[in-house]
Amino acid sequence: LTMSLAMWKWTWLVSHLLLSTTVSPLSRQQPLRPKRPFITFTGDQAEGNFNHLVVDERTGHIYLGAVNRIYKLSSDLKVLVTHQTGPDEDNPKCYPPRIVQTCNEPLTPTNNINKMLLIDYKENRLIACGSLYQGICKLLRLDDLFKLGEPFHKKEHYLSGVNESGSVFGVIVSYSNMDDKLFIATAVDGKPEYFPTISSRKLTKNSEADGMFAYVFHDEFVASMIKIPSDTFTIIPDFDIYYIYGFSSGNFVYFLTLQPEMISPPGSTTKEQVYTSKLVRLCKEDTAFNSYVEVPIGCEKNGVEYRLLQAAYLSKAGAILARSLGVGPEDDILFTVFSKGQKRKMKSLDESALCIFVLKKINDRIKDRLQSCYRGEGTLDLAWLKVKDIPCSSALLTIDDNFCGLDMNAPLGVSSMVRGLPIFTEDGDRMTSVIAYVYKNHSLAFVGTKSGKLKK
Repeated sequence: LTMSLAMWKWTWLVSHLLLSTTVSPLSRQQPLRPKRPFITFTGDQAEGNFNHLVVDERTGHIYLGAVNRIYKLSSDLKVLVTHQTGPDEDNPKCYPPRIVQTCNEPLTPTNNINKMLLIDYKENRLIACGSLYQGICKLLRLDDLFKLGEPFHKKEHYLSGVNESGSVFGVIVSYSNMDDKLFIATAVDGKPEYFPTISSRKLTKNSEADGMFAYVFHDEFVASMIKIPSDTFTIIPDFDIYYIYGFSSGNFVYFLTLQPEMISPPGSTTKEQVYTSKLVRLCKEDTAFNSYVEVPIGCEKNGVEYRLLQAAYLSKAGAILARSLGVGPEDDILFTVFSKGQKRKMKSLDESALCIFVLKKINDRIKDRLQSCYRGEGTLDLAWLKVKDIPCSSALLTIDDNFCGLDMNAPLGVSSMVRGLPIFTEDGDRMTSVIAYVYKNHSLAFVGTKSGKLKK
């Protein structure tokens, strides 16, 4: 990394942890008092919290998604432009939204909570999606936040009806000679008939094009999406998939999730609901989503299980960490934060762990599972999607590292958990965010905590 980019990363973290007052090394030493105060930006306190942040790595400019506002800041957190997104008259029961057709539900002034913020570098625009009108998005020019487009007249334009700010994650896949793709993953809040939980959409060059956010492929039988079956809600009434992080690497797109499931505790005949952290993988070029695979992930140290994913960040190994892990310095490493146990997502315990995963090892586990399933071994093992066990079917074919599935044995689940390597635990001040990068062959990780502390 260049020093300027490293500084932008640092600014990103400092501005993300606005309550930070101390810096601590990842050890039990006393906190270090910074030599000078952190630069901060507080925004309009009356509007509520910041929700998302992205940094333009070409300029260092920072874009903040807040309640009813999008901010453009300089790298030293000075306001350059503000774009208002709300409030407006709305009702979450209006589908289609009232801007498309008259709604009989009572309308009230409603805040617009930013739910997704992405930089589309190829077209020099910002994609800002909110909670109003079933989750429509604005496309804003990066320079001045001028609105280039705001598609809203088709059902494909409504990305999510969930009001939680952290319920949507998007990954852009860019091409040099064709329109880009946008992979969207979202909680559905009990409305699977309206919203797929994961889909791939077209990102057209023209921000006002009719095909903006249309499914990459869609016919009578197959589409570039996966919906949660209604039968799933008869087993787990409040079932949903919560997307924590997403990224692309090689030929694949990945999402890290929290999902509820029913398990029988040891020695018990009754089932209880817990949450399992899972990594979801899809091929970038798979328009039918036959490549969908999910694998449980977690961490364990000294007999304590850390299974509730809080945050994640993709980085490179770097020369020094790579040697200890037996991988190359350019191999992808997932830095993850888990809290203890598997109980309800909203009741995470304060005990937490920072763990790392080698992405190649997760992919190797997925390949092993694909190979065994295509030998006819086991079931598809994806309870939330299939509800009942479906046996794997045997087929003679070669499955390599880039296998993207067929219209059989898909979607597929991996039953055995991939365990990360714990590198730090915190018992009293739960870690809630993480960022990492390589500097002079060293892998540096910064974590933010529940109380607003920053640890290096």
